[in-house]
Amino acid sequence: MKIIRKIIKIDEELCNGCGLCVPDCAEGSLQIIDGKARLVADKLCDGLGACLGSCPTGALQVIEREAEDFSEEAVQEFLAQKKIQEKKEETAQASLRPSGCPSARLQTFAPQTPCQMANKPSLAVTGGTSALSHWPIQIRLVPPTAPFLQNADLLVAADCSAVSAPNFQTDFLVGKVVMMGCPKFDDAQSYVQRFAEIIATCNLNSLTILIMEVPCCSSMVGIIKQAMEQAGKTVPVEQITLSTRGEVIGRSMW
Repeated sequence: MKIIRKIIKIDEELCNGCGLCVPDCAEGSLQIIDGKARLVADKLCDGLGACLGSCPTGALQVIEREAEDFSEEAVQEFLAQKKIQEKKEETAQASLRPSGCPSARLQTFAPQTPCQMANKPSLAVTGGTSALSHWPIQIRLVPPTAPFLQNADLLVAADCSAVSAPNFQTDFLVGKVVMMGCPKFDDAQSYVQRFAEIIATCNLNSLTILIMEVPCCSSMVGIIKQAMEQAGKTVPVEQITLSTRGEVIGRSMW
């Protein structure tokens, strides 16, 4: 049944597809499709506008129009089906990985004791020794149960930062466990859930967020903040922003 009620409207010209609005929609009615935020179904939007404050471009607004009435039952069914689908996709991805593929196996490269770490040659001295301490590194592939996450100093880096920053390893990676991804092209909500579990169970020492100056990259900050809220636990965070030329243009602690 359609009625005149409040509902979200998305200005596609203003929307840059950053995905910041997606984690703020508890009903799951917003998704990034073809690079733009889309309303999945009218009946999934309660029209309260919880997502408005997270949009950096002002692409979202609450309007009144004819729409299907909001359905809490439809929301619960939609979220349940979404979880089932995500689980199926994870299972399918796992089954497709060859057993010999490094992406399917957790590996730790770094020395384990402080003494060994202190005696490890620096990148500046060796000119080629990688500071990478583990594998895999993609957010989607690192399980919250990975042993290298325990008591770690975690670097959450946007994919583009490693290419942009001329000294990515020496400036940002040394001594840290890294997880990399793109909040624009990956599932932001799955990121929230993964980091929430990591923050809740891994006893992180610190967390560094390394992002680019582009608007879509800033959604990584919102993902980590929401993950902390879900985890009910806080970790000291340093946020570093790079220009598209790889220069540090912003640092903050929170």
